[in-house]
Amino acid sequence: MKPFAPAAVLLGAVLGLAAVTGCSPTPRNAGPLPATPYTAASAPGGCPTAASLPLPKDFPADLPVPEGAVVTSVEHRTAGRLIVATVVRSGFDATLAFLHKRLPEAGYTPKDGEVEEDDAESNFSTTTVRGRWTLRKMPDCEGGVYLTYLTSAVS
Repeated sequence: MKPFAPAAVLLGAVLGLAAVTGCSPTPRNAGPLPATPYTAASAPGGCPTAASLPLPKDFPADLPVPEGAVVTSVEHRTAGRLIVATVVRSGFDATLAFLHKRLPEAGYTPKDGEVEEDDAESNFSTTTVRGRWTLRKMPDCEGGVYLTYLTSAVS
């Protein structure tokens, strides 16, 4: 039986393309996680220019959000998970201090957090909510940081 050359060439091209696109290095602090689409319009410098989206009704009412945070996207995922992406313009250190102070004051217990130069994250929970926040510096928006909340009800 003769090998079918066009199929072999097509398969080689697909595998080569997959290897190139699937294994390309991505900088760790390149911005928001790809799973969270940011839908607010941005200025050429990267700062959001659109009005904030409203917080969804199922966002925990007692979960602190920094003053002036611009909600850029909301995603409802499987198993009741909610992702709310925001941009905060008060700077990385001030936003981090806000999270470290205000979440425990609101009854949220932090767990397994870490802070690096350009990003930070922590799990948190109460008796009714569990979640995670992530904080990442925005390279093209002076004083801007991406603050993303992932929450779900405790089952």
